[in-house]
Amino acid sequence: MSELEIIRESLLNLEPEKLVESVKASLAKGVSPENIIDAITDALRVIGEKFERGELFLVHLVAAGEAAKNVISEYIEPLLKEKGRKSKIGRVVLGTVAGDIHDIGKNIVASMFFAAGFDVIDLGKDVPVQNFIEAVKKHKPNILGMSALLSTSLPAQREVIEALKKNNLREKVKVMVGGAPVTAEWAEEIGADGYAEDAVEAVRVALKLLGKEE
Repeated sequence: MSELEIIRESLLNLEPEKLVESVKASLAKGVSPENIIDAITDALRVIGEKFERGELFLVHLVAAGEAAKNVISEYIEPLLKEKGRKSKIGRVVLGTVAGDIHDIGKNIVASMFFAAGFDVIDLGKDVPVQNFIEAVKKHKPNILGMSALLSTSLPAQREVIEALKKNNLREKVKVMVGGAPVTAEWAEEIGADGYAEDAVEAVRVALKLLGKEE
């Protein structure tokens, strides 16, 4: 089994320690960070498909996303930044809205976006409206993604979209929303461009919004 196959199987089998060791071993043997990303992306895609078919559960998706995020941020991103990695697709700004400190789902989405080839700016959790606006001005993303897990924090998604309009930024960025209480109807009501139920769908929707469906 090749180094990349070991990486893929480690993630598919939800073995985070083995994933870390296999990534470190691959890098030591000269395997490119891009090829490692491809192996991780493929494993996440398979896990996402199994989740959609009901063969895996949310806990598995969370575990896989966290494992991928940790290994990418610690071992892969620094190397890609050194090489001056250019996004193949676009840039996305992500954040959990103000009043909400839940970020597991958002973190999984961030990992999936990065693995798919996006440049990802993660604003974290409990992000004030103005921080989203400033990030759009500074980073000029193709997509702004907002997560909300609490129904009480849903209005913040609308507030960000209204603030984008007031700052003449709404036409310059595609807005995606997600989170447990978020629905397609809510997304339409507040004027978002896209909605996704999970991280796998989020990447798919983002590619569609940018006219880059695979």
